[in-house]
Amino acid sequence: MNVTVLPWLDIMNYGSVLQVFAVQKLLEQYAGRVGIINYKHNSRLRDAFSSGLMRSANNLLSYVFFMPNFRKFEKLLNITGGACYTEEDFAGCDAGADIFCTGSDQIWNMKNGSDVFGARFLSFLPEGKRRFALSSSFGDRIDETVLSKSREWIHKFQRISVREDAGLAILKEQYNYGDAIQLVDPTLALPAGFWRSFAPKPRVGGEYILIYDMMNNKGFYEYAKEMSKKTGLPIVHLCHRFSRIFFCGKSILIPPFFDFITLIDNAKYVLTGSFHATAFSMLLNTEPICVLHSRNPGRLVSFLRLVGAEHRAIKDFSDFDVLGRDADFASINTILEHERQRVADFLSGIFQTRCNAI
Repeated sequence: MNVTVLPWLDIMNYGSVLQVFAVQKLLEQYAGRVGIINYKHNSRLRDAFSSGLMRSANNLLSYVFFMPNFRKFEKLLNITGGACYTEEDFAGCDAGADIFCTGSDQIWNMKNGSDVFGARFLSFLPEGKRRFALSSSFGDRIDETVLSKSREWIHKFQRISVREDAGLAILKEQYNYGDAIQLVDPTLALPAGFWRSFAPKPRVGGEYILIYDMMNNKGFYEYAKEMSKKTGLPIVHLCHRFSRIFFCGKSILIPPFFDFITLIDNAKYVLTGSFHATAFSMLLNTEPICVLHSRNPGRLVSFLRLVGAEHRAIKDFSDFDVLGRDADFASINTILEHERQRVADFLSGIFQTRCNAI
């Protein structure tokens, strides 16, 4: 059986790209061939030049550093067909596939670019084509315009799994779709050893605080500096934007994607508001300090609740007691192992067989 995946792929975000790799590797255990649709989020470059001269210059420089890494990483993905920028470009994407998958990350969050709408719900597929969702995310409640257009497409899915508990509520309350389950992000459905097998050697020696900021919040960096003073640990800054190299700590500018794993794995603490930085921290048993920001904290809260680690979150930048609120990694490891089995059961139910094990 061949499967084709529509992912949230071509964006400047480490977690989003690594989860596409995870989806491919997971499905290769069940399908004879896994193809990745080459969906190009065409608002990325448009947005890079729509926010004033300084911000546009920063975005352009970031793009220049990011793309060589992405092009190398793309070689690990089974990209099928030409680039898809518009709804019309998806015509014919169903050739040769027995079943289709959306997943993962925020593929159904139309606030993250609405350049392609219906295709992200697999609207281009003919009637009767099998389809399922693997840990997809809406990001937030669906507005009525999106809801009215997407309801028909949602009900064509054979099975739907979502990443957050809020997604279950959206499906049940807004779409009247009851046969859905919550599963962990695909990156967590693979064991720590899998990721470490791809991780390069450390480029930083000794213990350190890794910071990874998605929001460009001044308070975040002041908190990091104070945290460094309290712990005596240096700051290593994983910069995913060019301008961030001047903020604080030893800056590592847009490294290759698997360096993301190494940097988290070898840190003493990871200070972040990123879902995937938090997820990998838990998986690799590195203490995260999770900054709950106003822009959709539900993803982080849902995950922390799942693994019993809500105490690792901070709601403001005065909370340093978190340094003494250790994560129970023995319990977390047990929970994640159970969740990996749930993902395996879900996929086995769809494919009715398992070809290979990781």
